[in-house]
Amino acid sequence: MKVKKILNNNVAIIEKGGHESIVYAPGVSFKFKKGQQINEDDVKKTYVLDSSDRLEHFSYLLANTDEKTIQLLNDLVAHGEKLLNRKATDYLYLALLDHISFAWKRGEKGQYIRSPLSWEVKKFYPTYYEIGVYAIQKMRKCYEIDFPEDEAVSIALHFVNIEEDKSSLNERIEDMETLRDILSIIKYNFNMTFDETSINYMRLVTHLQYFIERVKKEGMYNDEESVLFQQVKTIYPESFDVVHKIEIYVKDKFKQTLSQHEYTYLMVHINRVTERKENRNDV
Repeated sequence: MKVKKILNNNVAIIEKGGHESIVYAPGVSFKFKKGQQINEDDVKKTYVLDSSDRLEHFSYLLANTDEKTIQLLNDLVAHGEKLLNRKATDYLYLALLDHISFAWKRGEKGQYIRSPLSWEVKKFYPTYYEIGVYAIQKMRKCYEIDFPEDEAVSIALHFVNIEEDKSSLNERIEDMETLRDILSIIKYNFNMTFDETSINYMRLVTHLQYFIERVKKEGMYNDEESVLFQQVKTIYPESFDVVHKIEIYVKDKFKQTLSQHEYTYLMVHINRVTERKENRNDV
């Protein structure tokens, strides 16, 4: 491997087999000069990017990054790989370094960004969220800044990219937003907060997940005349009104209408999770 460019004391661009890569090699600027051969034993980490633009961007970031941030980056990715039992792409290093560097600058100014997907990520990506929490704990110690937990959500989503391409990740995020919107319709119409540990709540969420999939794939149940629908509608009028509002939302977003079967199942699930108790807020 030949040193092509020294970026800082510990990072350099090398050339091997006609391809350029970035290496993290502590003390590289003191041990080697441009054009010299560097041994693999001196390299702690090699970053291989799939385009010259990404290589240039990562090179710039690393050249302007201090040692503690690079160590934090490598430690964070290694921790994520261990928890997920999956190898990270080198693009993840680029995305995370970009994020961490920006978060550090914002943190020094007391500027923090709230994540609109906090609940969704905790619910559907608990392992990834655990990585995010680990990251902000390390960042708090490294930079002596009290980063909020919202930062964990953003970092968690970077790790989701290990397993999902951009299009599927965007689709997954859209599903989470749809679920959040529907739950909000229920919550605000019944003026309540959910007990997210209850069986009925978990059943509702599971049903809504499959419901969203059916709506997106136009796999709705056949709209046949249903005696059960009429009975449930009469017994649970409040739930019927809420499902009607959900249908308005679905029509606007997915251009779909709900069958009587969909109405019936949703009314039953909603009634279970919103049944009146002595303290409505403890439902």
